[in-house]
Amino acid sequence: MMGERLSGGNAAVALLANALATGLALYVLITALAPISDAHFNPVVTLAAVANKELGMRPAAGYVALQFCGAVVGVWLAHAMFDAPILQVSTTVRSGVGQWLSEIVATGGLLMTIAATARHARAQVAAVVGAYIASAYWFTASTSFANPAVTAARALTDTFAGIRPADAPAFIASQFVGLFVALGAVRMLYGSTGTIR
Repeated sequence: MMGERLSGGNAAVALLANALATGLALYVLITALAPISDAHFNPVVTLAAVANKELGMRPAAGYVALQFCGAVVGVWLAHAMFDAPILQVSTTVRSGVGQWLSEIVATGGLLMTIAATARHARAQVAAVVGAYIASAYWFTASTSFANPAVTAARALTDTFAGIRPADAPAFIASQFVGLFVALGAVRMLYGSTGTIR
């Protein structure tokens, strides 16, 4: 919201502000919270860990519920901080094959990035994930939501970051396609064992 307000209507500046803030915040949150929750902020990352038998279904269900709740509360908190109406519905249209393909690429790429970095440079996971998401804002047509909880929450904000509720299900479905593509690619490249989170 700060980027949108200060950009003077320049969408590129607003996007750059969002990308930088998101990438840096991810670095901080992953570094700070990894010892507590293994930095489970994203349902597709959590489900990838379940698929790899690194996490049981019961804790995964708890994580996923908290991810959706946290994302919605985060949107409401942002609205409150910027004196915007708390309850909103997005009117931003995000639809079409290019958008959906972008979400497959963004989500699959995120999971592949985590898998590779966790194997070869585990201490760098937070920095690499932050850098990946910040760059994916620019190399995908969708601006890389890559997270079903974030997608659902962004339907509840009529700001630069929003997505029309009617468009959110296709984004989420595309993110799950990205999950399955990444699971197959990681198994092909690294074998069936090892971390993807």
